[in-house]
Amino acid sequence: MVSRMGSRLSAISARAGILERIGPDPLVTSLAYDSREVKAGGLYFALPGLHTDGKRFIDAAIGRGAVAVVHEGDLERIAGGVAYLRVADARAAMSPIASDFYGNPSASLAVAGITGTEGKSTTVYLAWQLLRLAGMRAGFFSTVMSDSGGGEKPNPEHQTTPEAPTVHRLLAGMRDSGLDYAIVESSSHGLSPRTSRLADVAFDVAVMTNVTHEHLEFHGSWEQYRSDKANLFRALDREGPLKKTRAAPGGVGRLAVVNADDPSAAYFVAATRRAVRSFSAKGAEADLSALDLRVDSGGESFTILERGSGGPFRHEARLELPGAFNVGNALAALLVVSGLCGKSVGELVPLLPSLRPVRGRMSSVIRGQPFEVLVDYAHTPSSFETVLPPLRARLGGRIICLFGSAGERDVEKRPQQGRIAAEYSDIVILSDEDPRAEEPMALLEDIAAGCPGRHRGEDLFLIPDRPLAIRKAFSLARPGDLVLLLGKGHENSIIYRSGARPYDEIGEAEAALAEMGYGTMEKP
Repeated sequence: MVSRMGSRLSAISARAGILERIGPDPLVTSLAYDSREVKAGGLYFALPGLHTDGKRFIDAAIGRGAVAVVHEGDLERIAGGVAYLRVADARAAMSPIASDFYGNPSASLAVAGITGTEGKSTTVYLAWQLLRLAGMRAGFFSTVMSDSGGGEKPNPEHQTTPEAPTVHRLLAGMRDSGLDYAIVESSSHGLSPRTSRLADVAFDVAVMTNVTHEHLEFHGSWEQYRSDKANLFRALDREGPLKKTRAAPGGVGRLAVVNADDPSAAYFVAATRRAVRSFSAKGAEADLSALDLRVDSGGESFTILERGSGGPFRHEARLELPGAFNVGNALAALLVVSGLCGKSVGELVPLLPSLRPVRGRMSSVIRGQPFEVLVDYAHTPSSFETVLPPLRARLGGRIICLFGSAGERDVEKRPQQGRIAAEYSDIVILSDEDPRAEEPMALLEDIAAGCPGRHRGEDLFLIPDRPLAIRKAFSLARPGDLVLLLGKGHENSIIYRSGARPYDEIGEAEAALAEMGYGTMEKP
């Protein structure tokens, strides 16, 4: 039995793969996988973790009002009046239970999932804006922020795709707010069967922006990383070719979108039986190709060659977004929105100049200083290769590049980051990103190993304290130079062994410039 006040445990656990059930069939009014977040009437998922086991906190969850517990393996103690569901994989069980608890919200929405090593957050944000500019009611969630119908809100976690209960709560918020479309940033972690965060989302459009070297500490190999991302495309085949929604009573056709410039495009095409459309920011043959790219200080102008659909057609396009790489993100967003709501690319292109950038993505910090300051989220070797060469090509002065690398994450990329930064930058400053439980200086030494020929204290500095590192970078900057702050972007904390410390890269840069006496502030 399902009510507006909650759901009977039996009604929301039928698809959870229960091995053993003990206790009553309570009314569940909330879900939690952190015992500290449990509320009266809650269902607690005792998840095994990297550093501890959620079963250790079952008594604490019950003390806070949990009426049901999902767990793996045997328990030392059973409390009376509480329901216990033993499953083979508590994290996998969390996905169908969360979907059923919130009334399977993705079934009521036209949903696009966007995956890739880089460009996910921006493409999500651009597609969401395009839908709204086209008069559609849409929501989204990404690494940076979300909107479930109540306006944009920052994402407080360093987690691209949240756990399944949060995913379905956000989608339910969109449905209940009267929205018709959802754009979902879909990370490789979220698409992996090891987390099942997106396993019960009914996707209608799947997008691959690119696939490069990242997160091997989790996936184990590049091949597994790519395969986990391709689960988004495989998900298109779980359901029929059409999904009927309020916005599309005749049905939304399931569609795959790939980056024709990426070597893995064919792999993703082969992962689904659904229709596939492609884009190219480099003028390669695709459904949408960007030609005659002209970059200026305000953005990019280019020609879109649209093949198929009765074409070819040519559309003159303009983006008021910094970074030539945004051309590919915009092309992907055009295909997403066209596929979701049935509008032609020609109808959508005039909306491109109205698109706004994502905070922390090539964001300028201006307080009247004689050198340029840019903040960007780039944190992988491939994103360094995307961001740095165009800046080097257009800049007359020096590039001072400040960055770090995440602790307890892929270690192979660290010297690669150092090598690329050293190749395109005049001065490299290494500083904390999210060291987590690793020793910060040892982590920075891993990056510095990729910077041969650099001289410590002259053109290579290792300064773990990020605010101090920013001030060092600014003290070295001359008129006409560029200080490039990479890796933190929009994030609001730095994670250490002791926990997360509040941090805002743009705010810290503004404060450092103010200390130097620069006072005319313009926000991006």
